[in-house]
Amino acid sequence: MPPEPRNLREKMASKRVSCRWCRMVCVVPLEAQSFYCPSCRGSTVLERTYNFPYSTNQGYAAHGRLYQSNAPPQQLSPPSHAYGRKRAVLCGITYKGHRQSLQGSVNDVMSMKKLLLQRFRFPLSSTLVLTEEEEDYRRAPTKTNIRNALRWLVEGTRAGDSLVFQYSGHGSQVRDRDGDEVDGYDEALLPVDYETEGRILDDELNATIVRPLPRGATLHAIIDTCFSGTFLDLPNVCRINRQAYYKWEDHRLPNATYKGTSGGFALSISACDDHQSSGDTTAFTGNATGALTYSFVQTLELEKKLSYGNLLLALQNRIGAAQQALGLNTNDSKSTQEPQLSSSHKFDIQSKTFTL
Repeated sequence: MPPEPRNLREKMASKRVSCRWCRMVCVVPLEAQSFYCPSCRGSTVLERTYNFPYSTNQGYAAHGRLYQSNAPPQQLSPPSHAYGRKRAVLCGITYKGHRQSLQGSVNDVMSMKKLLLQRFRFPLSSTLVLTEEEEDYRRAPTKTNIRNALRWLVEGTRAGDSLVFQYSGHGSQVRDRDGDEVDGYDEALLPVDYETEGRILDDELNATIVRPLPRGATLHAIIDTCFSGTFLDLPNVCRINRQAYYKWEDHRLPNATYKGTSGGFALSISACDDHQSSGDTTAFTGNATGALTYSFVQTLELEKKLSYGNLLLALQNRIGAAQQALGLNTNDSKSTQEPQLSSSHKFDIQSKTFTL
């Protein structure tokens, strides 16, 4: 007997459910755990899970809401490789429906995208955006899609390539299990579906986009989240004071896994130290933005040429001024937010010019 057509199988393996928000009736796969309403764009978590010999689960549950795709039941593949010398993955997550949702993450991504396209001439076709606002399910910031995007970012990288990874969303810390963290904690990225699919640890981020980086290629990560000082597990952390004196700290531990590159140059500019918090703020424009992302974009739009040291000081000064205006105690290292620089290699931050 010939196999049933796919559309017939899908129809037989589906059910009708009502959106919890607008009550619109939608048809979803039987084993779906959640679904996305095309009318009100709300999500609904379903109570039961059914298992079938072929995969039809294209949705993801997040924060009591369900996001469902209209894509055919197949394994999503990574985005097609862009053979450009510059590539970027920009990921902003607002966690809609969550009690700790963020308001500025999408604004962060859009401002970073504009900076890359206009100031640094990144090709649009090589700039991949992941947010909850994207219509293409493969562009939703789920754990699977973020992993696919990061693999795409470094795929086929060669000397002369410039890569950028931006993340604006929630971060967390978990107990380090493999003994490679100075403070005993791994940092973690929280995908939109982290409550069901789990976090992405800094160990994985390092293995995916840092270690494969070949000689002559450069990766910049702009990490706007809490506990982000060593978010990529880079071995060298720069400490700088207000007088521009700096030193490099070696965060490598004896017998720990190698955390460097394959000869390339990886840098991370993060919102705060590993023990500090960051968040949305309306202090700069009246609209919610990440303090690091806004300060980073504004500084680079105003200054056409500056060193890494000057950039880091400018970020600290902008954010510090905003915190003082809000009446925060900038003398308390836990309540303040101090942008951090970490790198695969030590270098003179006062003489090396920043570029992407």
